[in-house]
Amino acid sequence: MLFNLLFMAQEDLFKKLIAHCKEYGYVFPSSEIYDGLSAVYDYGQYGVELKNNIKKYWWDSMVLLHENIVGIDSAIFMHPTIWKASGHVDAFNDPLIDNRDSKKRYRADVLIEEQLAKIEGKIEKEVEKAKGRFGESFDEAQFRATNGRVLESQGKWDALHNRFAEALNNADLAELKQIIEDQEIVCPISGTRNWTEVRQFNLMFSTDMGSTADGAMKIYLRPETAQGIFVNYMNVQKSGRMKIPFGIAQIGKAFRNEIVARQFIFRMREFEQMELQFFVRPGTELEWFEKWKELRIKWHQALGFGTENYRFHVHEKLAHYANAAVDIEYRFPFGFKEVEGIHSRTDYDLSQHQKFSGKKIQYFDPELNESYVPFVVETSIGVDRMFLQIISAAYHEEVVEDSNGQKDTRVVLRLPAPIAPVKLAVMPLIKKDGLPEKAREIIDELKFDFNCQYDEKDSIGKRYRRQDAIGTPFCVTVDHDTAADNTVTIRYRDTMLQERVEISKLRDIILNEVSFRKLFSQLK
Repeated sequence: MLFNLLFMAQEDLFKKLIAHCKEYGYVFPSSEIYDGLSAVYDYGQYGVELKNNIKKYWWDSMVLLHENIVGIDSAIFMHPTIWKASGHVDAFNDPLIDNRDSKKRYRADVLIEEQLAKIEGKIEKEVEKAKGRFGESFDEAQFRATNGRVLESQGKWDALHNRFAEALNNADLAELKQIIEDQEIVCPISGTRNWTEVRQFNLMFSTDMGSTADGAMKIYLRPETAQGIFVNYMNVQKSGRMKIPFGIAQIGKAFRNEIVARQFIFRMREFEQMELQFFVRPGTELEWFEKWKELRIKWHQALGFGTENYRFHVHEKLAHYANAAVDIEYRFPFGFKEVEGIHSRTDYDLSQHQKFSGKKIQYFDPELNESYVPFVVETSIGVDRMFLQIISAAYHEEVVEDSNGQKDTRVVLRLPAPIAPVKLAVMPLIKKDGLPEKAREIIDELKFDFNCQYDEKDSIGKRYRRQDAIGTPFCVTVDHDTAADNTVTIRYRDTMLQERVEISKLRDIILNEVSFRKLFSQLK
């Protein structure tokens, strides 16, 4: 019987997930020996490999597969006027509310979003119960359209959603507080509704640059990587002789002083972004916006976690720079949440930097014989959030039988083979008779192509379980027959099937499964 994370209780799920990530070297609490630092995490030996593979999947899908996209790496520290021009100094705020009893601070919009999620949860629970009753004959669409309890909950959700969207669009802080009071939302810590007024809080970290107090300049840790692309637009366009439409990709760290940093690595104060800014002719931006929506959803679905677990969510409130915005959401164990944002940013950013810098930032279009400030379509992913999405989707517990008919629970990370941290584990059946030496020979031959691991501790069954938990797609066992016929047993993680293969064929077997070509072929 298979238990996916989606069907576990959220609290138990996160405890298991966090424990698994720590036990198997994926994610550690930062500064743990000093009791940690809130909402800051370190990536362990397998976590950093998975993270790097996610970044490679994204980077190559952008830069290798598109002749008109190039990459840069801009500095974290930038001139402070950049953030004035971008609007971050004046408008990069979150609506915050305090509970007077617990002394805890929350984002007002997050509290309301969680209330909406609770109503959604009631609806999904009714649907799941009906699925169990009616089986294959169940018509979900008809049930959602006719069931009284579902309709009642949906009505409540619609009313709250509309009121919430209007308050956000109007930046009506008093109305946000009134919604919290009307919905009787309580503080998770104190259980009371003793709330303060809602007020705005700027999210940027600031520091001083300079050797003396008098000569120091106040600068900011960048809250996004996009501005580093915009201020380098002319450098890239001229040095690369780029013709519109073209894109600039970047992967880098960003920093936000999040008050509500929760749900493990879903929302952190130090995080990494993968962003593309795609420059287009004015008037074509919405056409390109639709093209990038289609391409980006394919990129996510190519990982094989189920097309039904992704959806588009159109923004109720547009950022000051956008004329269209949509999120790609994944069905996390705690509900549908954003994994990528796609925005039509108009010409706002380049125009602002042209205005504040006094430098001309335009493109001469030889087809139109005129110059203009390009419009921009952006795609932006949080690497850490993508990491959590993949780990959540890959984690499975299943009951299996051993060779003696005994039942056991197997924990396995069904990571797509191209992004798995370790591709191959090579195991001598026993630690003598030349088997370890032969296993080392195989690793020495394959380590130039794949991240391989040698494993000789414990029984072969325990070693298989350990590699399953790490997410290693292939295990190779060297036994006494290997010396005679130059063959080994290869075991496949997901099916647990084993077959005898020649050592000379191992590279091709594994390469066929772990190559990014398998993922990229689905993006055409």
